[in-house]
Amino acid sequence: MQAPATGPGKPRIVRCPACGGDSVYGETNPFRPFCSERCKSMDFGAWASESFRVPDPTPPDDQPFGDPKEQ
Repeated sequence: MQAPATGPGKPRIVRCPACGGDSVYGETNPFRPFCSERCKSMDFGAWASESFRVPDPTPPDDQPFGDPKEQ
């Protein structure tokens, strides 16, 4: 999907990552890319409570790296 063309004086509208609503992506919106302080706070809270996680590909210390047949 292509972003709509924007011109001078026409704000870029993006989808809020929290609620999916329209959000102004510009200097007039201090919460960008979120649509509101509430959505920004909800997202921050989810990261702080570890609801969002980035997978760690590192195996536990008791498992060897690579193919076990090679060892």
